Formats: sequence, structure tokens, C-alpha cells
Amino acid sequence: MEPPATDLRKGSSSGDSKPEAAGAAVPRERPVSVAAVLPAGGSGERMGGGTPKQFCALLGRPLVSYTVRAIERISWISDIVVVVSSENVEIMKSIVKKYGHKRTTVVEGGITRHRSIFNGLKIFVKGNQLGSSLQKPEVVVIHDAVRPFVEEEILFKVVMAAKEHGAAGAIRPLVSTVIASSADGCLDHSLDRAKYRASEMPQAFLFDIIHQAYHQCSDYDLDYGTECLHLALKYSKTNAKLIEGTPDLWKVTYKRDMYAADCLIKDAISQQVCIITDIKENTVQVGFLLHETLKNHVKLVKGISRSLFKNDNHLQSILLGQCYNFICINDKLSDFQETHQLVDLLENTNASVLYSVVLISVHLNVLENASFSSEMQSLTKLAKEIKPKNILLYGLVIHYQKDNVKLQETMDSAAALMMALIRDRNPVFVGQLLVA
Repeated sequence: MEPPATDLRKGSSSGDSKPEAAGAAVPRERPVSVAAVLPAGGSGERMGGGTPKQFCALLGRPLVSYTVRAIERISWISDIVVVVSSENVEIMKSIVKKYGHKRTTVVEGGITRHRSIFNGLKIFVKGNQLGSSLQKPEVVVIHDAVRPFVEEEILFKVVMAAKEHGAAGAIRPLVSTVIASSADGCLDHSLDRAKYRASEMPQAFLFDIIHQAYHQCSDYDLDYGTECLHLALKYSKTNAKLIEGTPDLWKVTYKRDMYAADCLIKDAISQQVCIITDIKENTVQVGFLLHETLKNHVKLVKGISRSLFKNDNHLQSILLGQCYNFICINDKLSDFQETHQLVDLLENTNASVLYSVVLISVHLNVLENASFSSEMQSLTKLAKEIKPKNILLYGLVIHYQKDNVKLQETMDSAAALMMALIRDRNPVFVGQLLVA
């Protein structure tokens, strides 16, 4: 969902890494400055309800924040301008502040999409007049604020194509055949689907080309047009280079799209798990078995000793690797000290600002008939305290048995429970003590 950043100026990778997100080769001899404009002024009529879709919450966080984050993680994009309607300027500014978005400026839009994009471009050339210090880029990316799954590779491709051709945009094959109806509502003709493509985002332009096009276009274009590439062709005589895009460029339009986006985000942040154990024999054995079992469910499982985890720098490196799921294995049923320490560390790092953090406190129990009442109270109290901070704490009791076969069966059950909690991230079960 959020690939590593590739530095266009140096031809090297920086920032977070992700095994499957390999960057394309970057020319070293032709540096290029890049900025992005994200129109976010839509009313969300097709979504239904009173809240525009860009401000609808996914896992408690506005959709627009995910898109901004996807762009700002790319180090070679110097500035991000988010254009919103006048009534939502303060809301957007509060989102930028709350989620720590860097290099992001909020601009008031116009009454239509094109007028809003034009306002976003103006901030780069009239910055001093408008109280902004943004520098005009060589290439500007235009990307919808409701397309949160854009990856660096496609951004890189459209930017470099725009650098060479003046304009570029992502395209996708048509899913359905396009037909035209006659005046009486009957089929008139259909188009050969193989000859046509759907225009998607992102699009990129040499800044002067798209800025000039907007200055020259008619009021009709500004009020009723939808395609930026068409404006570049019509008014700047620039034929855009079309780049085949990936399936994740889709736009959140309807309510069902929000459910799909929610699932994709949950799946993306459920692919890494960090298991914390101490040196005691029981916890080491459970940690090893759990580590091996969880490998069948997620892409990456990290095993960390408690002594290393108490180091703030070590925790920061884990979080930078996009790990938001932690399993803390405690030797005793009544042991919550280590869980408290882990919570303190997570709070100090602000880890839960962007994504909810799942913390599963695992307690080993050798007695089948043990009472959980006091442990339940401690867990529930702590879970309530940290839930508003977007840290979801769940409890899990594992009946520890020396028999390797039975213990492995227990681990299979425990791993299934853990993955259900991690993937669903359901706040309803926060503070519950489950048993495997």
C-alpha cells in the first residue's frame, strides 16, 4: 500500500522498504523537482449521507489522510497541496495537524473540479501573495484525494513521462463495453472496447504546460470539463503519454468502495507481527512455536527479546518497518508488568497516530481450572485507558502443556484467534480475555 521512496535527484532509494515494491531505474543526470496537487472538494453525492467521502473514516481516520500519507512518503515529491471547499478548509487543516502530515498545504478550492485544481496550481506562482512559500516545481502530479492506494512506481512512471512528453496519465482497460443510445432509448451503437481505455489518476504535467492550459481554457471547460489531459492537448498542444496503470488505482466513489478500502487497509497492516518474549523456558518455547505457526498467516514475523524491545530506538525501527501488531508473551497469568511497559513505549512513540496498534497480551497458564477474575479486571482497566489512544489491547490465555503435540494444537488455535483479532481490529473485543 505504501511503497518505498525513490529519490529522483540522487537515483537511490530512501525511507521505508518493502520487498515487493521495486523501483524503476532513475536517470542521474536530469534532476527534476516534483509537487502534487490533490483535489478534495467533492460533495460525495454518490456516496450518500452528509459527510463527503474524502472525510469519511476508515479505521477511525479520514480517507484523505491515507492518500496524503501515500504521497508524502515519497521523498522526491517536495510539496503536497490539498484543495478543499471553503467550508472544509479548517477541517482539512486539523487533519494535517492531527496526523502529522509534512510538506502539506491546504488551499481553498472553486465550485468545480477544474477550478479547484487551478487554485491548487496558482499557489505555486502566487505563493507570496497568498502567504505561501511554495516553489514552482518542474513537474506537477495531479491525483484524486479519494484514491488512497497509489504506489510509487506508477507515480514515478507518469512523472518521468511528463518530463519527456509534457503530460502523462495512467490508464486502465475498460471493464464494460461502452454503448450509445438513440433518442428513443434504444441501442444506437457500441464501441470496440479493445480500442479504448479508462483514464485514471495519477496524471503528471510539466508545470508550465498545465498552468498555461488552465489560463487559456474557457469558462465552459472550467465548469463542465473533467479531463486534465484534454486541457493540455486543447490549449497547450501537448499529446499526453499514456501509462498502463495497476488495479489499485481505483477511486472510492460509492459506499461499497469504503468497505473494500477498509478491508485492503486492514489486510496491509496485518502482514507483520512482532512477538516479544523473555528468557524463561516456557515463553521461549511458546514464542518459537507461535513464530513458526504465524508464518503461515502473514508475510513477516519478528521475534524480539524483551531486553531489546525496551530500547526506544529498537521500537522505532520496528514501527518504521510498518509493523503495527505486537504479541507480548508473559510467563504468568497474573503478569501485566511487561504489557504495561510495552504500552508506555508505544504511547511515547506516537505509533498509533496513523494506524491502530493491536497489542495481544498472552499469559501462560498451567492450571486448567484457574480463576481469571483479577486478571480480567486488570486487563479491562488498562484496555479502557489506552483505547482512546488507538491502541487496541486484547488478552489471551494459553494453557501451557509439556506435551509437544497438544502444545502445537494449542498454538494452532491461538494463532487463529490472534489473526482474527489482528485482521478485524474490532474495538468491541478490546479488554476481553480469550482462552486458547
